[in-house]
Amino acid sequence: MEYRPDRSGAPISQLGYGCMRFTKQGTSIDLEKARREVLLAVEQGVNYFDTAYIYPGSEVCLGRILEEAGCRDKVNIATKLPQYILRSAAAIEKTFREELERLRTDHIDYYLMHMFTDYAEWERLQGLGVEDWIARKKAAGAIRNIGFSYHGETEMFLKILDAYDWDFCQIQYNYLDEFSQAGRRGLQAAAAKGLPVIIMEPLRGGKLVELPPQARELLSAQGQGRTAAELGLRWLWDQPEVTCVLSGMNSEAMVRENIRVASEAQPGCVTQEDRALVEQIRAIIRAREKVGCTGCRYCMPCPAGVDIPGYFHYYNLLSMEGKKSAARFEFARNMGLRKEPVFASQCVGCGKCESHCPQGLPIRQKLREADRALRPLPYKLGLKAARRILS
Repeated sequence: MEYRPDRSGAPISQLGYGCMRFTKQGTSIDLEKARREVLLAVEQGVNYFDTAYIYPGSEVCLGRILEEAGCRDKVNIATKLPQYILRSAAAIEKTFREELERLRTDHIDYYLMHMFTDYAEWERLQGLGVEDWIARKKAAGAIRNIGFSYHGETEMFLKILDAYDWDFCQIQYNYLDEFSQAGRRGLQAAAAKGLPVIIMEPLRGGKLVELPPQARELLSAQGQGRTAAELGLRWLWDQPEVTCVLSGMNSEAMVRENIRVASEAQPGCVTQEDRALVEQIRAIIRAREKVGCTGCRYCMPCPAGVDIPGYFHYYNLLSMEGKKSAARFEFARNMGLRKEPVFASQCVGCGKCESHCPQGLPIRQKLREADRALRPLPYKLGLKAARRILS
């Protein structure tokens, strides 16, 4: 494993474990499967584990695994304050104490203000006394490093970056989002301040893995045997400003493969030929994508029961695959036949999803488009009949 320093010089593994996508067994996390994957990562040198208060079951699962394996002190835990739902200093303190309890620890190594999109959010926290609260927690050793995660436009990122003496930050960044959100400009500005930058959505919710056929053919011909995931990860680790890349690993094979790549990739590992290949793949994806959804699920749960990320996944799949019937079949099988209906026609137009979307997507409009594309009349009638039979 390769490591890059944090602000104090402490080593952070350049591959981090994103704990949002632990495998579910029914409605709960499959603890034993997660345990095998997490401990394999620890054994292979991964020392940065990222979770959050709002990831269902994630903090509890990670805390239990680390405590029972006796390896809490071998790793760094990063978790997040859900600032967007807290309205008082007492709520901040209560939430933090709950996170410590869930994680079975007395300190958080890297603590983030979760999902800033606007400077006004930081101003609101300041009004609640968050700066004094942070100072007390750091003095007591309960928080080792303080930072923020960000989804918004570049100028606002730069304003928040300058508003406080942060220890690190976390941004969405990949070769498809090089010039959106904080983007390359934000990455370089943070690095210029000496801040470690943690990367989320490095493969854009799988979009840079599940490439369109034309892009897959191009990668096969010019990629020197590399997978789509490896190309995307190497593109990030080639940049010295990147400290740690989070991967939502949910299989032992994925853990081993990502560790292999992370053990080889360093600044300078991407050639001019690689860059040209990335540019070509990026152009192909952009030409076919319908909705810029990363599958982060911040829009969920929908009050009306619509599976918003699921809809957008299959809508994009429909646009990227030559055989439209295959995407519609997968949609019908994986979403259309669920016990509880999740169809976009259930949307009541409340807009709650749009207020939480890090990408700022017009979700209600796109849901209507996706539903028309995925459920043309024959499919709608077929699903209705199938649901009646299975009920």
